[in-house]
Amino acid sequence: MQKLRESLWPSIGWKRATIYVWRRVWRLTGTPHAIALGTAVGAFTACTPFLGFHMMMAVLLAWVFRGNLLAAAFGTMIGNPLSYPPIWYATYDLGNRILGTHGHHHVDLASTLMGHKAFDMILPVLLPMSVGSVPIGIVTAIATYFIVREAVSTYQTRRRERLAERAEARMAAMREESGEGLVSAERAERREEYGQ
Repeated sequence: MQKLRESLWPSIGWKRATIYVWRRVWRLTGTPHAIALGTAVGAFTACTPFLGFHMMMAVLLAWVFRGNLLAAAFGTMIGNPLSYPPIWYATYDLGNRILGTHGHHHVDLASTLMGHKAFDMILPVLLPMSVGSVPIGIVTAIATYFIVREAVSTYQTRRRERLAERAEARMAAMREESGEGLVSAERAERREEYGQ
């Protein structure tokens, strides 16, 4: 029960959980393009109605498009218990508009899904959601790609600058230390020469 509650509402809160995930994405190794592409593919698959297969689809698509596989898994987290209802409503509505059909507005889901014709009721819902998820997923993926690419590029540039500054400071300290060592050795030799 605790794991279910934690997956629906993180104990650290959604804001901190989101910040944690995105910082993990920024710190991945790889080019900003590969990381952003992987995350965008994950965001695209999160818009599809194939719940339970998002991560597998994202990793497969990231492999095909040569994106970062771990970033693709992180990208699927765009789909979460708070975002799924609007995503599903939007994909279903757009899919019905594209197909020119009108959805069943007053369906008793409990009796429909528990009845003997439950599988027959899945296709009329799944088809419009699948069709509607493609344009919504593409828009989401494009937006995610540019946001993540810029964030990762900025992070990696700042990190390289910090590492270069640290390396320069270490080199300066080593030069100073070795320079002082030489000076003190020369002084000791002079003292010995002059008998002091």
